[in-house]
Amino acid sequence: MADLKALFEQAAKDVHALAERPDNDTLLRLYALYKQGSEGDVSGAKPGFFDFVGTAKYEAWAKLKGTAQEQAMQKYVDLVKNLTA
Repeated sequence: MADLKALFEQAAKDVHALAERPDNDTLLRLYALYKQGSEGDVSGAKPGFFDFVGTAKYEAWAKLKGTAQEQAMQKYVDLVKNLTA
């Protein structure tokens, strides 16, 4: 777990150094996996109807409800590796 946590934290740093900005779907996937890996299941109220970005982020994270934090961390690390390759 400690190794995965270190890889997860490094991937979070690496994502900011990507040569190209990923498309919006990939950004949402990264966001959701990061939140699930770092905080667990979605919490708090869903953003208001006119907060389109907030709502998209919330819904992307909510889709991962029930996913183990370790599994989300590994998927995040794998996705960042694919983006940096």
